[in-house]
Amino acid sequence: MSETNSTADSRDVVLRSSIDRSLRHPVMFFFTSGGVWLALAIVLGLVASAKKHSPEFLTCFSWLDAGKVDAAHMSAMIYGWGLQAAFGIIIWLMARLSRKECTAAGVILWAGHTWNAAVFYGVVRIMMGEGSGVTYMEFPSEVWPVLMLCYSAITIWSLIQFQVRDAGHVYVSQWYLLAGLLWFPWIAVTAWVFVFLMDGHPLMVTGVAAWFKGTLFSLFLLPVALASSYYLAPKVTGRPVYSYNIALFGFWSLAVFGPWAGMQKLVGAPVPQFLPYAGAASMILILIPAIAVGYNIIRTVIGNSEVVAESPSLRFTAAGMVLFIVFGVLSVLLHTVPAMKLTQFSYTGYGFDILGLYGVFSLCAFGAVYFIVPRITRREWLSRRFIKWHFNCSLYGVSSIVLCAVIGGVTHGQGIEDLSQPFGTMAERASQFGWGVTLAWTFLLIANLFFCLHLLLMWARLGRRSSHPTLLKANHPENPHGPEGEVDTYSSASA
Repeated sequence: MSETNSTADSRDVVLRSSIDRSLRHPVMFFFTSGGVWLALAIVLGLVASAKKHSPEFLTCFSWLDAGKVDAAHMSAMIYGWGLQAAFGIIIWLMARLSRKECTAAGVILWAGHTWNAAVFYGVVRIMMGEGSGVTYMEFPSEVWPVLMLCYSAITIWSLIQFQVRDAGHVYVSQWYLLAGLLWFPWIAVTAWVFVFLMDGHPLMVTGVAAWFKGTLFSLFLLPVALASSYYLAPKVTGRPVYSYNIALFGFWSLAVFGPWAGMQKLVGAPVPQFLPYAGAASMILILIPAIAVGYNIIRTVIGNSEVVAESPSLRFTAAGMVLFIVFGVLSVLLHTVPAMKLTQFSYTGYGFDILGLYGVFSLCAFGAVYFIVPRITRREWLSRRFIKWHFNCSLYGVSSIVLCAVIGGVTHGQGIEDLSQPFGTMAERASQFGWGVTLAWTFLLIANLFFCLHLLLMWARLGRRSSHPTLLKANHPENPHGPEGEVDTYSSASA
């Protein structure tokens, strides 16, 4: 029996090694190029924030006016960093969970280069003042078919791997990956058709763009982040997910409420009133999957505080889950009717968006990167200090942006509603919070410079050749990354 188990274990090791080797170049390309785009997005975010309270900042460059920089900033963060990090996580996780090698790494890599070229072209056109002006869809119309073609070439192989896998258990992470893979083409093609192909009313274009903005996060980026969390929490702790039923409830509640998000931006507009209020209700009800998933993940890792303190991947993942619960609570507070009157035309929405994009998705993505990269490069991270600085500066930066933007936006909204006060006085008081946002972006820039440097060194295979993982504490009696064998992520009851 022991010889049989030993043979099975050795086969598993060989299979995992072959999977990692087959995906080394595309996954590292997506993570590294995404990290560079994130650094650029943060620089643009810093400039855009500075221009909100100091309009004369960098006025010598006409292509750096506030509108262009802000649009380029969000586009680079979403399509340069967000989707590329998601691609790297998707193709690696699906291959590992399906236990199938990737046989199309060259096609994926080619599509990744094309994706980056299209994003670069779109950002340059935005900076030249030739963007579409549609929120979250600022790229010119000719960019979108190219991006969809690249998306298909990158992700189709993950769907094939799932289809041809050996019959057996479907992991919780695979639920979210499959859902995100199928939801994204629906929302992207629908938005592209109604915004760019159909000569519709500008109000319809605004509504569709708002729906696309809400669903892009709730139906693609968020499922990828949750898939990563459901993989890493049991993998690192060596324990199964706390509750299969809660996992099932969290998944379907997100699937039911997520597609309605976005239209709340049109409150007060001449549209059927059930649309914006359905969007607001959806954002309020997002607290349900937030609590379900956050509780499930936290209960999975609870009792392993030392592992959370030592493991870089689990620390980022746990922080992302805590911020997901915060995201749900803040969503409830900001999408009631009285609150929307104060926040509709203020800075609050920006802070809420950054909480989702950076606080929830990016922190979970960082956790996945710190777990995946050593396995596909066969090297260990060089510096625990770099990882600590990255985590601390990221958490401080995103928390400061959210607090300053939300409080400043509410203050600004109160000034707009209070007609007895001079508008300029209230706007000036609110702009003081803009200095805090600018300072916070500076911390995030420092954090991600460490991240990019670390990642580039790993891509150059300059990491440590060691069997010991790079942990956040120097003394570690055992490997907190857990066994390499697949952990059953079903539930403790079904194990």
